[in-house]
Amino acid sequence: MFERILIANRGEIACRVMRTARSLGVEVVAVYSDADRGAAHVAMADVAVHIGGSAPAESYLKGEAIIAAALETGAEAIHPGYGFLSENPDFVEAVEAAGLVFIGPSAAAIRAMGLKDAAKALMEEAGVPVVPGYHGSNQDPEQLSGAADTIGYPVLIKAVAGGGGKGMRLVERPQDFADALESARGEARTAFGNADVLIEKFVEKPRHIEVQVFGDGTRAVHLFERDCSLQRRHQKVIEEAPAPGMTEAMRAAMGQAAVRAAEAIGYSGAGTVEFIVDGSDGLRADRFWFMEMNTRLQVEHPVTEAITGVDLVEWQLRVAAGEALPARQEDLTISGHAFEARLYAEDVPKGFLPATGRLSHLAFPEGCRADSGVRAGDEISPFYDPMIAKVITHGPTRAVALRRLARALERCEVAGTVTNLGFLGALARHEGFARGDVDTGLIARDIETLVVAPLAGPQETALAALAALDLLEGASAEAGFALWQPLGRDVVLVSEGDEVTVRLRTLSGTAHDLRVGETWVAARRVDGQWRLDGAPAPGVAVDGARITVFARYGLVFDLVDPLARDSVAGGDAALIEAPMPGLVKAVFARAGQAVTKGDRLAVLEAMKMEHSLLAARDGVVAEVLVATGDQVSAGAALVRLEDDS
Repeated sequence: MFERILIANRGEIACRVMRTARSLGVEVVAVYSDADRGAAHVAMADVAVHIGGSAPAESYLKGEAIIAAALETGAEAIHPGYGFLSENPDFVEAVEAAGLVFIGPSAAAIRAMGLKDAAKALMEEAGVPVVPGYHGSNQDPEQLSGAADTIGYPVLIKAVAGGGGKGMRLVERPQDFADALESARGEARTAFGNADVLIEKFVEKPRHIEVQVFGDGTRAVHLFERDCSLQRRHQKVIEEAPAPGMTEAMRAAMGQAAVRAAEAIGYSGAGTVEFIVDGSDGLRADRFWFMEMNTRLQVEHPVTEAITGVDLVEWQLRVAAGEALPARQEDLTISGHAFEARLYAEDVPKGFLPATGRLSHLAFPEGCRADSGVRAGDEISPFYDPMIAKVITHGPTRAVALRRLARALERCEVAGTVTNLGFLGALARHEGFARGDVDTGLIARDIETLVVAPLAGPQETALAALAALDLLEGASAEAGFALWQPLGRDVVLVSEGDEVTVRLRTLSGTAHDLRVGETWVAARRVDGQWRLDGAPAPGVAVDGARITVFARYGLVFDLVDPLARDSVAGGDAALIEAPMPGLVKAVFARAGQAVTKGDRLAVLEAMKMEHSLLAARDGVVAEVLVATGDQVSAGAALVRLEDDS
């Protein structure tokens, strides 16, 4: 086993790898950027090395700096985590040329699966079923359009070097193909530096089922399947293992196909073979097709660990250190069911816009596994993926595991930034998902019901008022009296854009009556715990004038100075501002142009995704304040409409 390894990553996956390495007695070296000087993975490491600026290209993508850090600190091997350089074959070769061990597959194996078109051809040769499509090198638009006509609509345009849904477009009609092709190529060129695409038949009721494989360079085993069908814009949201409705015959067929794929390229380490499955007639052994292979550890690997009892990172370290496969296929079994939900800092009602901010409070409940790379007080940076944590639950049955997930999500406490917690909670309690009736289109079909923001009730509002006045802790029994009469005062709060005035009548330091609208709420402190109308009060976090009540996935209130109420009025619909720092990719507005509500005025690239900025109302463009290629800060004015008068 290694004495010391370097982890060429950050955040959640760096912390997760460190935990297993430490359990094996292996020392760990962290690398960090300017933005990550105080990050959790830096604090956890035995040694930490600064490697550059905040942008990934200036730090976590600088292979030479990472290798130099490994050599300087005496590390024997490099673990890439996922993302960044984890699937870069040139980096693997550079690591090995420096006399270090790359904890993962060979450069040849990564190259074999790096381009989707070449990988599909290789899989066909290995006897793995592939989706009907065009994977050729001729990228002429007419050739691609003709291929789509031959395959039959609807079709998917996919970047050959793609991943995470980038460079992918669904085309349902021939007349939409040209525009979709141009858009997909542009996004692929930006994200991967490669504009080539392939065309595939679109499966009408698709399920995304993947198989975890592990190899030692010669032979491989599979650790069963995961269902990742619950997706939004091709981004996974909740994953589970095993797949609901899976038959033993299909599990065996998929497992054997995945092992053939791994052994065909001499795969070493942890990898995932992803399949698209036609779920329109149940799960059948003749209705699955190879999509791609991820030659690294997956984000969702914890659900496989939960049902198999295997620590996949431990296996990675052991095999990379020269050991044989730790288990035979017949040694591996499934125990129970597991779910993983990806908790992100993102504004769901605003189209899942990635968010930034300081986490003023972060806590996870008992009874779940929470893999996180941030702590209370940390900043969610605009430079990286805005993941806060992965929440994982396990149970003897799917129903039990799902109930545990729903309960865990209800009890997560996050303050300081908006999150998708309520959205995840709605999914965990979705009736169709509970039945196992899931496909990749479920979220899109039910999006309106899944993104409804929870509204605060009288009790939560009353509790926020008490917190705003600092009355929840440390008040004396006589506090709140004036001339031995109950003291009354008003508190003005804003929640979800609505202003509410709470009338407070203090009876003692441990007893208050509060009127919210026409409803009176009795707040009493009993045995050291606050109760609202007799029920235990939820937790509260206060950060300046912002109060978060940990009920209904987190209810946010802002304390308002009654003399400055105008300052909390809604934003100016005439001004289109950057919601976060980013690069202006395109500007479509021009001065004097008439626009209607919803028109796309500009495109901002931030947090590895493109975000369309839309007109908030009908109007005429007064001025355009930015140009394509400008780097802008959060809140920067981009386009101004003429006054609506």
